[in-house]
Amino acid sequence: MVEDDCVSNVIPLPYVHSKTMTKAVEYWKKHSEEGVSKDMLMDFDKAFVKVLHLILYDLILAANFLNDKEILDMICQEVADRIK
Repeated sequence: MVEDDCVSNVIPLPYVHSKTMTKAVEYWKKHSEEGVSKDMLMDFDKAFVKVLHLILYDLILAANFLNDKEILDMICQEVADRIK
């Protein structure tokens, strides 16, 4: 779409709800900040996945659709830990 010069400057994400996308953007912003220690990111990640299972499910679908392996792996690990 970007290469085709998308006229509306909007990239449709039909399988990602806006609240879920906001959560993913929050994750990307935090992980792209400069000067953030690994410990701070680990604490952020722990808090990030402490949500209702329905939100985790939506995040898994969004991460898969957006092809974000890092978020997908982290959330799948959280789901596995909860099942265990």
